[in-house]
Amino acid sequence: WGLWAVALKDSDAFIGFVGLHEREDSLPFSPCVEIAWRLSKIYWGYGYATEAANAAVNFAFETLKLDEIVSFTACVNAKSQLVMERLNMVNMQNNFYHPALEPDHELAEHVFYKMTREEWVKR
Repeated sequence: WGLWAVALKDSDAFIGFVGLHEREDSLPFSPCVEIAWRLSKIYWGYGYATEAANAAVNFAFETLKLDEIVSFTACVNAKSQLVMERLNMVNMQNNFYHPALEPDHELAEHVFYKMTREEWVKR
């Protein structure tokens, strides 16, 4: 498992990736399994990230039997936060500054979302 290529069903055109990534770096909640996505901007707003991320969430809990998954993004990235909310992930209200960025960088402050197996079963 990992980050999977995402392609359009009708044309097989590559539009980005979605999947699960094991994080063991210096994030405040590491180690963890992150659900992540990066799609080409021209494909934003069509539900592709949510559809593919839902498949990854199901894989995380059904196949891998994980206890929880996390996701995070820069505070200014409202579109990714909407995907997290559509997945029924919970904003932990525990923002953090990404260690790979200078604290005054516009993308440094991140929101942190999480979903447990119990929350997934209830959705």
